[in-house]
Amino acid sequence: MSKPLDYENLNENVKKCQYAVRGELYLRASELQKEGKKIIFTNVGNPHALGQKPLTFPRQVIALCQAPFLLDDPNVGLVFPSDTIARAKHYLSLTSGGLGAYSDSRGVPGIRKEVAEFIERRDGYPSDPELIFLTDGASKGVMQILNATIRGDRDGILVPVPQYPLYSATISLLGGSLIPYYLEETANWGLDIVNLRQSVAQARSQGITVRAMVIINPGNPTGQCLSIANLKEVLQFCYQNNLVLLGDEVYQQNIYQDERPFISARKVLMDMGGPISKELQLVSFHTVSKGYWGECGQRGGYFEMTNISPKTVEEIYKVASISLSPNVPGQIFLGLMVNPPKPGDISYERFVRESKGILESLRKRAQIMTDGFNSCRNVVCNFTEGAMYSFPQIRLPPKAIEAAKKAGKVPDVFYCLKLLEATGISTVPGSGFGQKDGVFHLRTTILPAEEDMPAIMASFKKFNDEFMEQYEDYRGYSRM
Repeated sequence: MSKPLDYENLNENVKKCQYAVRGELYLRASELQKEGKKIIFTNVGNPHALGQKPLTFPRQVIALCQAPFLLDDPNVGLVFPSDTIARAKHYLSLTSGGLGAYSDSRGVPGIRKEVAEFIERRDGYPSDPELIFLTDGASKGVMQILNATIRGDRDGILVPVPQYPLYSATISLLGGSLIPYYLEETANWGLDIVNLRQSVAQARSQGITVRAMVIINPGNPTGQCLSIANLKEVLQFCYQNNLVLLGDEVYQQNIYQDERPFISARKVLMDMGGPISKELQLVSFHTVSKGYWGECGQRGGYFEMTNISPKTVEEIYKVASISLSPNVPGQIFLGLMVNPPKPGDISYERFVRESKGILESLRKRAQIMTDGFNSCRNVVCNFTEGAMYSFPQIRLPPKAIEAAKKAGKVPDVFYCLKLLEATGISTVPGSGFGQKDGVFHLRTTILPAEEDMPAIMASFKKFNDEFMEQYEDYRGYSRM
């Protein structure tokens, strides 16, 4: 007799959902690592795992919050700067019993107030702490909002393709429909409003109610930064089509060029004024996992709601309450991110030195990786304007595609597995993010240490050129 949790009896939505970032490539890489092979895990944006050092100031504050008895030690000032001591006391005073006590299900009110002040400084418009929910990383916030939005399989969510598989996986899990809109690789992964309109029209012709649109800015996996003009187009489109806009802005600190700085969807919306600024529904997400913080394991994030009705906010609060409380250390990290040391503080100069050093190095690594990929045979890569990833197109020869089919693999999975076996570089195939038919990519982070990057790119180039030599009938295979 089959049992309730036997595979064939599982919720079909659980079986449908796929998450390529921790998929077949990652599992094979983990096996090889157990066998003693050196693996470079570039499959996930996990900065500290690839050697990024934590910022000193937030770790000092958290250490004191985690061990408050240190604050009573007469020698605490010999080890910890006075501003870290003051901030630790500040955060402990906001809790109802230290880091081991539950907070409000929306997060500690005093930290939500700090987030609102950060948003006001960034955008130039007031933000209401009552419309800010703190979450265990931005992913939990995305899942909460999608859960509130998707009512059944006739509800569609517009998602950029290539997309971060959090969206496809969550939409599958919740039983909704993903409506893809394709970014244009030849226009540096630009957004095409004509394509958006076609996607919505096609979905509606199939009886799907399109409810929301996702933007990822800066892009993951594509690394592009949206211009003000792009954002205005998107906001107008959502307004005209009665969609809620979900703004995934977790990479807003990760900008590697000066032409298109990060500008939030909320700021552009408010700048537009008129009815749209008071009526368009927007939910924006941010996290401590990215930027120059890279505190992925701490699980700190937030979402802010704009033009969402009070009754809906109450329902979202109710559902958040089922989980009781976001983790409190993650909330404090978030408070420290949005309210870092200021000029004149003892820790300020060190904080600026560390954070600038990380961002400057990431900018160099983005260029090294882009140049490295573009030096390879049959590989084309747009520059990583922002975020943490390169997403090169791999022009696989017909013989390689045929070999992949014989092996029962998707062609870019076949390529990435061969790359992993030969070099130890663990990437994610482009098929895990979505891509146009007949075009193949891989995603890699730009996070390996700067000093290791030339050797990693040399290893990739050697593998790729040998792979192309093996499967090509002639040199100079043309771009699809």
